[in-house]
Amino acid sequence: MSKTRRPGAVVTGGAGFIGSHLCDELLSQGWEVTAVDNFATGHPCNVAHLMGDAAFRLVEHDVTASPLPVFGPSAVVFHLASPASPLDYRRLSLETLDAGSAGTRNALELARSHDARFVLASTSEVYGEPLVHPQPESYWGNVNPIGPRSMYDESKRFAEALTVAFAARHEIDWGIARIFNCYGSRMQPHDGRAVPTFIWQSLHQQPLTVTGDGSHTRSPCHVDDVVDALVRLGRSGANGPINIGNPEEIRVLDLALRIALLAGASPEIKFVPRPAEDPSRRCPDIQAARIELGWQPAVGLDEGLTATIDWFRTLLSPNGLGAARADLHR
Repeated sequence: MSKTRRPGAVVTGGAGFIGSHLCDELLSQGWEVTAVDNFATGHPCNVAHLMGDAAFRLVEHDVTASPLPVFGPSAVVFHLASPASPLDYRRLSLETLDAGSAGTRNALELARSHDARFVLASTSEVYGEPLVHPQPESYWGNVNPIGPRSMYDESKRFAEALTVAFAARHEIDWGIARIFNCYGSRMQPHDGRAVPTFIWQSLHQQPLTVTGDGSHTRSPCHVDDVVDALVRLGRSGANGPINIGNPEEIRVLDLALRIALLAGASPEIKFVPRPAEDPSRRCPDIQAARIELGWQPAVGLDEGLTATIDWFRTLLSPNGLGAARADLHR
C-alpha cells in the first residue's frame, strides 16, 4: 500500500446505529470508508452528514444476497450487518439468521479477496441466560436454540463459528467482538431496548414500562466506547472473542429512574410482564479487552445518557431531524 494512500475499510451495516458511528470514527482517523447497508433496520439519514466526504461511499446492498460489490483496496472488513433489537430480529427472523450465515460468509469472502483483516461484531447474547457472572469469554453460554430469542442468539453463535472455521481454512486475519448493551444517539426510539424506550417515555411524560420487578441487570456501554474498541480491534492482531462492554451493571428499574431524573421527567413506573427468556443478568468480564486492546469504557453513565437524551430531544424538535425519522420502524 502506498504510504500516502489512506487505509480502506468496509463496514457492513454501515448505516445502522453502531455502524454509522464506526464510519464517523474511521473517517476522522484518516480511513477511506465504504458503508454497505440494505436499510432493513439502518437508514441513510444516519450517514447523510458523510455524503459530501470524498473518502466515504455508501452502497445499498443486501450482504446475504450475493458477494459484496466493493472495489479498491481494503485493510479491514467490519461485519455489523444484522438486526439487533428484539422487535427487529423477531420481525425479521429469517433475515437475521441469513445475516449471521450467508452475510458473514460473503463478508469473509470479501476480506479474503482483499487480504484484509475481518472483524465480526458479535453480542453478549451468545451467553444466553448466564450461569456464570460476570461473563468471561471462556464461558460457553446457556442458550435455548429454539427459543424466542434464538434467531439472534444462534445467528451470532454461528457467525463466530463460521469466522473461526473460515479463517483456519483460508488463513485470514480475524477478530471477534462481543458487544454488551450498547446505547447512544441514532438508536431507533421504538426498537424495544431499555434505554431508548425509557428516554422516549420520559420525554413524552409517559409511565416508564419496566419489565418484571426491574431487578434484572444490564451493563450499558456508550456507543463512543464501543466504536473505540472496534477500531482498536481492527488495528490489532487480537483474535478473541473479546468482550466489549461496561463492567458496571445496573438494575433495569434503577436505569429507568436514572433516565427519568436526567430527562427532568416524573419517574412514574408501570410494571409489565417480562419477555420470555429475557436474561436476568448482563455484565462482562473485560480483562481481555484491557490487556489485548488497552481498552476500557471512558464515558460515564450519566454523561452518556445525558448526551443520548439530548439527541432524542433534537429528534423530536420541529427543526430537528424530523418526525419521519422518529416514526421509522414504529
